[in-house]
Amino acid sequence: MGVVRLLRTPDDRFSDLPDFDFEPRYAELVDLHGGVIRVGYVEAGPEDGPPVLLLHGEPTWSYLYRKVIPVLADAGLRAIAPDLVGFGRSDKPGDMVDHTYQRHVEWMRAFAFDVLDLTDVTLVGQDWGGLIGLRLVAENPDRFARIVAANTGLPTGDTDMPELWHKFRDAMENAQVIDVGRFVQSGCQTKLSEEVRAAYDAPFPNEMYKAAPRAMPSLVPITPDDPASAANRAALKVLSELDKPFLVSFSDGDPITAPWGLELRGSMRGARELEHPTITGAGHFLQEDAGGRLGEVIARFARS
Repeated sequence: MGVVRLLRTPDDRFSDLPDFDFEPRYAELVDLHGGVIRVGYVEAGPEDGPPVLLLHGEPTWSYLYRKVIPVLADAGLRAIAPDLVGFGRSDKPGDMVDHTYQRHVEWMRAFAFDVLDLTDVTLVGQDWGGLIGLRLVAENPDRFARIVAANTGLPTGDTDMPELWHKFRDAMENAQVIDVGRFVQSGCQTKLSEEVRAAYDAPFPNEMYKAAPRAMPSLVPITPDDPASAANRAALKVLSELDKPFLVSFSDGDPITAPWGLELRGSMRGARELEHPTITGAGHFLQEDAGGRLGEVIARFARS
């Protein structure tokens, strides 16, 4: 691979977003392929508070956590929500080939540890935020204090994904125009306003900017010999033996990830002694449907 071709969403796309008046911050990562990648993020709460790293998934951005962040900040926690590379205010590699599972793990590792130097972290991962975040925990366990998995998991390709997910993957790969706001709405049980849907569209001025949303579904391991399968199997083994509190807080309305929740509860050593709250009345994007309740669950857990 050559040098990554990066696109940057104009700032004015992010003006006047509903309920998202957090000041944008930026971290610069030195990429192995000779460039500097800018990662956008927001944070709230005391700078010396216990850090909570909030990782979003596909095709959303840190805006998804706008209802969660204030609850954590009010509880004295330092809530940090980055935009994955290719999403939100972060730089966007413009070619699908530049998106690999390993690279996304490395970009978030560099953000959290090389730039912010976070320690004693509570991870919150949903969707791809868990696929990336759980790898971060397994590969850097000394940096983390506890884990919250919300509608996510670590697929290895050893069991097939649900039919509904295959339809989503096909749509993302083959649609001439990806309607990001519509995809987010389809993963929610509440009706999103036009302004909120527009906020999810904001990072992507046109199709050129959407290489990451197009690429991510094809990076989920669906065969045992997928390039990411071995690393995910190794991560699951480490996580299953890790003596750190592991909370599984899934919604009751996500048919795609529901089996992963049962699997994580049963296989993680850190999950055995805990009560795992189900977030009711919420779909795949539980932060959107029930962000306040999820925030309370995370705050209680991070403070326990």
